[in-house]
This record gives sequence, C-alpha cells and structure tokens, in this order.
Amino acid sequence: MENITIPVDSEIAKAYREAEPEKQQNVLLVFNLILKELFKDASFEEIVQQIRQEADENGLTPEILEELLQDE
Repeated sequence: MENITIPVDSEIAKAYREAEPEKQQNVLLVFNLILKELFKDASFEEIVQQIRQEADENGLTPEILEELLQDE
C-alpha cells in the first residue's frame, strides 16, 4: 500500500483522528474500495455494486457501512 495526501473537510479530519483504530481501518478499507472503483471506466450503478460486493467480501456488513457513513 502507498500513502497519498488528500484534502478533506476539517470535520472529517477530526472525526478520523478521534476514531477508534478499528473504525479507522474500516474507513480506509471503504475509502480504498470507492477510489479503486471511481478510477475504472464504469457507470455509477456498476461502481456501487462492485463496492458493495468487495465490502461484503471484506466483512463489512451493511450495518458497519451505515455506521461509517453516520456523523460522529
């Protein structure tokens, strides 16, 4: 894996820094899945479906994904 720097909203940065390590790992996994799919030449629906499939394969249940999407 390689590190890059991406500017984010200050609320996001604060929430990430204050999150438990397990939640940080889940966020990184979801973020990587999203970016990987966005750089492919696919429709939005195909991207969402692929992200769901890969998240499921990595043990991220719909409940975990919902929790990650909620504000802290």
